[in-house]
Amino acid sequence: MTLEKQEKASRATAHTATGGRAADGGPADPPAADAAAVPSVTDASNDPLLTDEQVLDAISGTPVSEEEGHLADAERTIGLFGSKEPTFAEQYHLTRKGRLHRLREIFAIARQFDIFHGLTPVKMRLMFEALGPTFVKVGQNLSMRSEILPQEFCDELAKLRADADPIPYETVLDTLAREYGRPVDTIFASIDRTPLGSASLAQVHRARLVTGEDVAVKVQRPGVRETMAQDIDIMRSISRRATKYIKSAQIIDLNGVIEELWDSFQSETNFLIEARNLVDFREFAKDYKYMDCPKPYITLCTEHVVVMDYVDGISVSHPDQLVEAGYSLNEIGTKLVDNYAAQVLDEGFFHADPHPGNIIIHDGKIVMIDLGMTGRLSARTRSILQDIIFAVGKQDSPALAEAFLRFAGPSDTAEVNYPGLLSDLDAIVQDFGTVSLQDLDIGAFVTALIQLSRKHHVELPGIVTTVARGLVTLEGVLDEFLPDTDMIAIITAHIASTRGLRSAAKEEMKTLGIEGQKALHGTLGALAEARTAARMLTRGQLKANVEMVGSEEPIRQLSYMVDRLTMALIVVGLFVGSSIVYYAGMKPVIFGIPVIGFLGYVVAFLLSVWIVIDIFRKNRPKKRG
Repeated sequence: MTLEKQEKASRATAHTATGGRAADGGPADPPAADAAAVPSVTDASNDPLLTDEQVLDAISGTPVSEEEGHLADAERTIGLFGSKEPTFAEQYHLTRKGRLHRLREIFAIARQFDIFHGLTPVKMRLMFEALGPTFVKVGQNLSMRSEILPQEFCDELAKLRADADPIPYETVLDTLAREYGRPVDTIFASIDRTPLGSASLAQVHRARLVTGEDVAVKVQRPGVRETMAQDIDIMRSISRRATKYIKSAQIIDLNGVIEELWDSFQSETNFLIEARNLVDFREFAKDYKYMDCPKPYITLCTEHVVVMDYVDGISVSHPDQLVEAGYSLNEIGTKLVDNYAAQVLDEGFFHADPHPGNIIIHDGKIVMIDLGMTGRLSARTRSILQDIIFAVGKQDSPALAEAFLRFAGPSDTAEVNYPGLLSDLDAIVQDFGTVSLQDLDIGAFVTALIQLSRKHHVELPGIVTTVARGLVTLEGVLDEFLPDTDMIAIITAHIASTRGLRSAAKEEMKTLGIEGQKALHGTLGALAEARTAARMLTRGQLKANVEMVGSEEPIRQLSYMVDRLTMALIVVGLFVGSSIVYYAGMKPVIFGIPVIGFLGYVVAFLLSVWIVIDIFRKNRPKKRG
């Protein structure tokens, strides 16, 4: 099968992979007439891939009969202390039959792309698109993980888009009626039958409210969350079996990645979060006359539907149309990058998926749409990111190393080889710190840092990968459509101007400020070296020879005092112990005193005499010869 045919097949398969179930867990609407049906695990050539039992055994590690028994027992179990929280399977209506059906789909699509006889980057991308939103998200995450996949696979997966066949218009109307609990025509005067866009997660239609506003309605595909939950459940089973045979911590935290993926799915499929993001971004954009985003209609937004202003503009993916409309591509690129720097580094709230389809030019403004994927950064993380980017822009190797070490915190399961880490950081600085800003490959630089952190078991916050993906996506937009925009130079200038505003007082006392800055950097440098040395020392990676010059006599005197105090405590202990023995009336006795007590008194007396003589001898002045 040629790649062109596989491309068409992946589009045809998308409906089956994402709409296999309705929202209530029942059967979905039938696929369009031109959609290719997913073949069975056993194809027409009577060449079975796996039997049902083998598939279940391979994924869950539980024989069919045994698993059925567990399910039956679980159904018969009654909570002794009242109702219990629904399990993951109960919450998303997951059944053994549904799992088997999804596994058949996965194996059939894998067979369709003939991956068992060789997997190419293009095949992998097309297969992930055909498998639906879960695997599209997995592929997007893998595109930033070149330590797992070869770089050519990562580059191809970065092109993943979640396009899918449109869901029927009647299904859209049914979903809206179910969400609002009333007839659709009481809210919308009209809804276009042809969608503006159809993705594996949702579909967007242009509409008009009964109150006259022109809006865009984003409707979630029925059953998409259940499909994602089914895929996550399968991945968890695979992860449990895989971790029995490989030390995943040495390669990748499979369980952690899967749970992070599920958290992301839950956020992206809750459209109330996207509505809140639109509100927050509009508030942020008030400070920038050239930025905007659609206004959400909060009262019409639900967990599965979001209604916002319709924006009719020109996508940045059409630079010729922008030039014809009188726009400056250089101005658009500069303002876009500068504002993205403000989102990430100043506001700490940023659009995490700035691909061309989400950036529209309308009425002289850059409009960001589809805020389902966003990120939020703490003040500390923003500060460190500023230092890293500024260090790269200024080609400052020590500053880059210091910023990275501030970012990195060792994991609980592994020791960090700090000498090796510093050595590898020096190599990265040599590779990237000496090139011009125009030639700096942000994707390669970020990938190198992430690889370095995993090589040395250094944990970076998960949000760092989100920031990196956003920057790489934006860099791709600039390279393809706005090639004259120097991304790093603009971000560096933004950081410098921001710092300049915050340090205006230094301009009034220029000389003092410069000297003070030098002293401050020297102090911070010394503290950084001290922190690094302390980390290495506590891990046994640094040995220190300490010599206190001129301190021999004080140490000798201190040692003598400790010895004398120790002897005094022994004497007191002997006197007290002997007295206790005396009053206990133990036998035999000497001079009316128990033998043990008598010996204790004698030893205590002799030691006391020795201590007194020693004190007298030490304090007697020496004769001068």
